[in-house]
Amino acid sequence: MQLCVKHGTGKSEKRMAISAKDVAELRRQTGVGMMECKKALGEAGGDMEKATDILRKRGMAKAEQRAGRTAREGMIGHYVHFNGKVGVLVDLNCETDFVARTEDFQTLAKDLSLHIASARPIAVSVDDLPEELVAKEREIIQAQVAESGKPEAVRGKIIEGKMKKFCKGLVLLDQPFVKDDKVSVGQLVTEASVKLGEKVVVRRFVRYELGEA
Repeated sequence: MQLCVKHGTGKSEKRMAISAKDVAELRRQTGVGMMECKKALGEAGGDMEKATDILRKRGMAKAEQRAGRTAREGMIGHYVHFNGKVGVLVDLNCETDFVARTEDFQTLAKDLSLHIASARPIAVSVDDLPEELVAKEREIIQAQVAESGKPEAVRGKIIEGKMKKFCKGLVLLDQPFVKDDKVSVGQLVTEASVKLGEKVVVRRFVRYELGEA
């Protein structure tokens, strides 16, 4: 079965055949509705990868629009390493109890718990990092750059670049996801929000390691 999608206007209008199989496959990959998938494939000229990018961009915009909503439902995700020496609890929130009970939401909570156990973040976002830690690291970097002999004009950019890298390594939402380092944890959460149709938020987490102060 093929679905016809119009391209162009007036006499130059053409129809491109989009197969129902492609629409179904795009829906499977993205979790987006059939009509949106059909439309995206039409805009992408049948190219599955381009259609996926179109849907992601639209989804990101919708997710940003949800930023002001309240997310008070959710679940506590958890993970205990096989050796019993590392454990994680993560408070993952959404808008409704219905979404909190879905397999996609619960899988996200498990994946975040596993990531936290492995990647050792200390804060959800940059704003949550301890001020004294950030100030101390900036002081160290400034001293290193001053001794490097780099021109004064570029030192500021070098310092900011190093600070960004430092924070990225400690902040959960900025870290590359352990199961797929092509996406950040923040992107993973946003994509879940797009797929589930609700605001999804990592509220807080705690990581325990045996013997750790």
